[in-house]
Amino acid sequence: MKRRFSGVSFYLVLLLMLLMAYRFISPPRQAVPEMDYNTMVTSIQNGDVKSIEIHNRIVRGVTKEDKSFQSIIPEGAEDSFYNKYVQPQVEKASLKVTGIPEETTSKWISILPSLLLVGVMIFFWFVFMQNAQGGGGGRMMNFGKSKAKQLKDDEMNHVTFADVAGLHEEKEELEEIVDFLKNPRKFVKMGARIPKGVLMVGPPGTGKTYLSKAVAGEAKVPFFTISGSDFVEMFVGVGASRVRDLFQNAKKMAPCIIFIDEIDAVGRIRGAGVGGGHDEREQTLNQLLVEMDGFGTNEGVIVMAATNRADILDPALLRPGRFDRTVTVGRPDIRGREEILNIHARKKPLAQDVDLKVVAKRTPGFTPADLENLMNEAALLAARFNKSSIDMDDIEEASIKVQAGPAKKSKVVSEKERKLTAVHEAGHAVVSRLLPNHDPVHMITIIPRGAAGGFTAYLPDEDQSFMTKGQMEEHLVSLLGGRVAESLVLDDISTGASNDIERATKIARAMVTQYGMTKELGTITYGTDDEQVFMGRDFSRGRHFSDETASMIDRQVRAIIDHAYTTCENLLKENMDKLLRVSEALLERETINRKEFEDLFLGQAQPSYDPDKGDIFKEEDISERAKEALKESEKKSADKLAGEDNKED
Repeated sequence: MKRRFSGVSFYLVLLLMLLMAYRFISPPRQAVPEMDYNTMVTSIQNGDVKSIEIHNRIVRGVTKEDKSFQSIIPEGAEDSFYNKYVQPQVEKASLKVTGIPEETTSKWISILPSLLLVGVMIFFWFVFMQNAQGGGGGRMMNFGKSKAKQLKDDEMNHVTFADVAGLHEEKEELEEIVDFLKNPRKFVKMGARIPKGVLMVGPPGTGKTYLSKAVAGEAKVPFFTISGSDFVEMFVGVGASRVRDLFQNAKKMAPCIIFIDEIDAVGRIRGAGVGGGHDEREQTLNQLLVEMDGFGTNEGVIVMAATNRADILDPALLRPGRFDRTVTVGRPDIRGREEILNIHARKKPLAQDVDLKVVAKRTPGFTPADLENLMNEAALLAARFNKSSIDMDDIEEASIKVQAGPAKKSKVVSEKERKLTAVHEAGHAVVSRLLPNHDPVHMITIIPRGAAGGFTAYLPDEDQSFMTKGQMEEHLVSLLGGRVAESLVLDDISTGASNDIERATKIARAMVTQYGMTKELGTITYGTDDEQVFMGRDFSRGRHFSDETASMIDRQVRAIIDHAYTTCENLLKENMDKLLRVSEALLERETINRKEFEDLFLGQAQPSYDPDKGDIFKEEDISERAKEALKESEKKSADKLAGEDNKED
């Protein structure tokens, strides 16, 4: 309320100052010639005055020659002036009169409005300066006050552990905190020390903030929430003041929880130099360390914080006695995703064909936030088409939309570009089907989505925590399937494979520099993931290997990529008939599901041709290499069928 009042007072003071400035600098009225009272009376009697305006004892008038004048009636002569001189002329209709003579107003009363205006302006200016300069115990614009928001019971929405799905071990880890907040005497009696700080670490959207709210809701204690960036301001010392104010308020409400979201904004490594922050951030961090270290034993205030960059936090923040417990909140597995989907589907009408277990299987790597967005998109799609419930097609389309973007069916695509996209996506699908350890193909489409001209989706049989060298090599072959198919079939290449090449290069370099998967370089790490570089810590670090080793790394990466390219090329040459069959089916249908792809791959289904159009791929569309490979693959398929017939005979 005080902050709002200070803001209003500032604008009022500004308005009053503008009014006063206008009053003092506005140009004065044009001067009116003064006329002697007796001269004025004579002129009125002679009929030389056209009109007069009477204000108290002041008379302003205009002569018949359109000349303005001004005169003053002597004190006590107001009535006689009007009755004796003015009224006869009015009756003759030779004089127009406005106003009547009144008693003269006091001089002080006439200037009272101006005095009041000045007084109000001085009052509001005084109040504004008091707030700005810290008068009355306040700090400049309340900058030193904590911005933490205390969530009340109705704002907490009564979130408990029952509302958190897929985090069983994490909830067990936090049950001890809940038990202490409910019954601290039990722990004090045993001489136990409850952790003062709990650090929630995990990727964005995994439920760190939601889990912290559930702890407060389960224990039914006050919950103070603030972002790490809310501590830091441009004025040095403000952040430290806010930390002190936050902990003072929390101690008054103990037992309670202080939750600091994105703590890496204020808790970065000190003294890092470039990118490591400025003096204000370091002072704020120092004050946070002091406040957390200054807790009394079992004081009842527990600090919870969330971050996805625990590697850049100051070591002093993570030592025992401060954030002495770390809870890793990762992406949920298939069972966790199913439980999360059940929670987000509570208030949504689902059709009979919806199987959330299948949806969970189709969404590996999705965070709880992604799953919530998925169900919301499915509900929006169902509502858009005026459906009474959400069916499996809505969820399927929403899943693809979340990952690749909405389908751009209205986009005009040339026939040449459609053929190139069909060959590219068919290359990915056919190569993936030929690799023994690759995830099965779920769907192929050449309808543009987002920035992609086409899309090939895979459905893993099970979640994987790690990948073997063989799986990574097969993944490289699959990624290069689109580029190799373009080169073989169309004897040309396009920019559509840029993302595939980027991902393949990243995987190959990680195999060499991080995972030690080459004999030439051995089991030694030669660097870290570029995405995790922290400028304030890593900028000044040099390479830990020589130029000769760097050159060897480049050669090994090139060798891995070349080997994957050759493998992919051989697979597609041997199965050229399958590649063209799937490409033609994509041009015809635009989207192929898993069963349709399997039928096409095994030769149990063929693309349907329009007799008027003839073959979709004409003779001139296919390169000579593709024609030769097609003959070889057809001969191989025929020999295989003949062999199978001979076995049956």
